[in-house]
Amino acid sequence: MALTYGEYLKINDLIDLQDVQSDPPEHDELLFIVIHQAYELWFKLMLHEFDKVCRDFSNNDLYGAIASFQRLRTVMKTLVGQLDILETMTPMSFTSFRDRLETSSGFQSAQFREFEFVLGAKRLEMMDHYPAGSPERTRVERRLRARSVVDHFYDFLEQRGVTIPEEIKNKDVALPTVPNEQIQDALFQGYKTQPDLAILFELMTDLDEGQQEWRYRHVKAVERTIGNKTGTGGSLGVDFLKASLFQPIFPDLWAVRHRL
Repeated sequence: MALTYGEYLKINDLIDLQDVQSDPPEHDELLFIVIHQAYELWFKLMLHEFDKVCRDFSNNDLYGAIASFQRLRTVMKTLVGQLDILETMTPMSFTSFRDRLETSSGFQSAQFREFEFVLGAKRLEMMDHYPAGSPERTRVERRLRARSVVDHFYDFLEQRGVTIPEEIKNKDVALPTVPNEQIQDALFQGYKTQPDLAILFELMTDLDEGQQEWRYRHVKAVERTIGNKTGTGGSLGVDFLKASLFQPIFPDLWAVRHRL
């Protein structure tokens, strides 16, 4: 029998995954579930693309990296746009089923934590959200102990003639990215002398700006919905989320803006 659209995409399985917990079902709980499941699918794709970016950088594949960042920044715009849909849910609608979330929380999203770690925003304390021995902890810990996109970017720059400082080469990969003036000087020279590198750098900045926008929009959506209440699952809520705002992925790219 010929493969059908539904079989290829496993549509029946997919549309059976939205299991509302409220009884009788609250109308907006389905919206809440669909939005967050869609986010997890986009996270899966982005992690797939970031793995390719790492390979592109270490293989000195400029145009491969450019293509990947074009896709990634477009997906990021989609993540931001989905919040417009979520914000059609009123605070009262969310309250009607919020208790049914019990101990579950977005803080437990292993893929989002992978997303942060692969981009170099590594925080060891975030591992506490995943029980020892769980598949989620295994995945997140693998990302914590692996080189980030930024680390592979240094490989790319080195192959382009940039001298990478020893303190960067010897940095523990489980620590977050830190800005470096020597890297900034190299980026500035790349902007001024190599237009193809400037295209890549701007795409990377686009993605960075997009993830900062998404974090801001997410914070405002949560604040709009629950105010200063404690987050679901006992998470710290809006105040904790605000602490993550305006933290760049590629700090050196932002640091050279005033020189261009």
